[in-house]
Amino acid sequence: MRDRGFTLIELLVVLTIMGLMMALAPAAFERALPGLAHKSAARDVAASLRQARGRAIRGNREVAVIVDVDERTLSTDGGTPKRLDDDLAVSLVTGRSELLADGTGRIRFFPDGTSTGGRITLAGNGREYHVLIDWLTGGVTIRD
Repeated sequence: MRDRGFTLIELLVVLTIMGLMMALAPAAFERALPGLAHKSAARDVAASLRQARGRAIRGNREVAVIVDVDERTLSTDGGTPKRLDDDLAVSLVTGRSELLADGTGRIRFFPDGTSTGGRITLAGNGREYHVLIDWLTGGVTIRD
């Protein structure tokens, strides 16, 4: 009667297959990571906008978020600009009165929670994330 178990050749074949899978796995993760980084950037932009809205309500004053499309930066009330990834294309849709210069505009939040509204689009690697600001409620949502 033959003992049950694995031969050395069977173990080597399994280890070789597992080694190949481990070698290919990082490449699959690298392809997914840029999409995750861009979605994270959209979440950061949305968080900054929500924070500005909260500051406007708490401080009972107007708070502006300035978006520089060319430099890919976002700043609140003249604070330190937050730079977005260089591989992201940024676009801004806002009211004509909110355009400050070529490639620069703002979205303002008012003490009652409303805003001037708009949309910030982040695009890269074939994906687009739209950060939408509702003018009536000041609510911020992300749509991909």
